[in-house]
Amino acid sequence: MQALRYSLKKGQINTLRMLRIFSVFVMMGMASSAFAEPPSEPIELVDLDGKASLLSDYKGKWVILNLWATWCPPCLVEIPDLVMFHEAHKDKDAIVIGVNYEDNDPAKVKAFAESQMINYPIVRFKQKVDGRTTPLGKLQGLPTTYMVAPDGTVVAARTGMVDQKMLEEFIQRFSEKQNQ
Repeated sequence: MQALRYSLKKGQINTLRMLRIFSVFVMMGMASSAFAEPPSEPIELVDLDGKASLLSDYKGKWVILNLWATWCPPCLVEIPDLVMFHEAHKDKDAIVIGVNYEDNDPAKVKAFAESQMINYPIVRFKQKVDGRTTPLGKLQGLPTTYMVAPDGTVVAARTGMVDQKMLEEFIQRFSEKQNQ
């Protein structure tokens, strides 16, 4: 009986190790419930004041493209980490862009973003929200985060929450891998 308890504990430890390894692979884009497709045309973004831009305007920096909605509890949980990541990197090597993925009045979304102390740009995709697709492919759920490398290539996608540490580790590991 004691041997059985030991093997269960050992099995649980191995399961935790496998989950940690899997989470690294997920952020590396090797396994995930979100997949990015190369866009067939430039990705157009429109801020909450109606000003248009292109995702390609941000080449030269990492872009953390985070799709979220005001009604999405996990989206709200990750906002403080996105705020801290953006603050730490905006003047150096990365930027967070929040893509509000809902069809609400922009003034309400702007007020909501201010109430959450969001310090990064909030935009929408130019095309209408259909709940199923994005310019980068099929939407599996919210939040969804795309990692866009400084050369403009989408290198990873994740459905589910992200945090500051996860984003920083991904960028570091990806950069190390590219330099090998």
